[in-house]
Amino acid sequence: MAAPTDKARPGRTVRLVLAAGLLVVLPGVAAAQSLSFDLGPSGQLTPRLIQLFAIVTVLSLAPGILMMATCFPFMVTVLSILRQAIGVQQAPPNMMIVSLALFLTFFVMAPVFDRSWQDGIVPYMDGDITENQALDRSVSPFREFMEARVKDNHGSLMLELAQKRVGEDGRMPLSALLPAFMITEIERAFQFGFIVFLPFLVIDIVVASILMAMGMIMVPPVMVALPFKLAFFTVSNGWELIAGAMVGSYGG
Repeated sequence: MAAPTDKARPGRTVRLVLAAGLLVVLPGVAAAQSLSFDLGPSGQLTPRLIQLFAIVTVLSLAPGILMMATCFPFMVTVLSILRQAIGVQQAPPNMMIVSLALFLTFFVMAPVFDRSWQDGIVPYMDGDITENQALDRSVSPFREFMEARVKDNHGSLMLELAQKRVGEDGRMPLSALLPAFMITEIERAFQFGFIVFLPFLVIDIVVASILMAMGMIMVPPVMVALPFKLAFFTVSNGWELIAGAMVGSYGG
């Protein structure tokens, strides 16, 4: 029998590869055909599955909820302005800034979280209230927190727009309350950042004036002022002052 030619070998190799691929894929296809979901005796979604879907949805929306309905925007904005005022770009790094803002947010919002959990989540898990009641009771503490912050911002355009959408129950809808709250928090963060920025700006001006008077025009004032700003911030115990002022602005 004649040996296979070189032209026939590539075709045989391709067939062997296809056969091996089928051996790998076919068992998976057969196993996939046997997959099924147990929806209960009535063939409908059980309350446990609905609860599971709701929990997964809430967890996926948790970062957005944290950004919108808590004091996190205020905290992270002030800390970012502080880092820029000192003049250091990567110290502390972004992860540390966000982590500190998260922990300060948790400290301020802990009573709100506890009340939301006790009033809404616990009774629902015990089966004492319905889903709608649990949602309303869970959101109510956050709504009161946001309304208290927004109503203090007199003359706010977003507050006026939100008050125009007050429902029959006398409460502003979340679609108007959330943007009003976020804009209020960002506005207050910039006001707070302006006060934080002033001492470091004075140091920059003084250093730049001294360098100009000494004729050292080629020396960057930012590099010379940086050690003085770090020393001033450290000696004045700046981190505790800034954190305490931010937390104290929420009555903590």
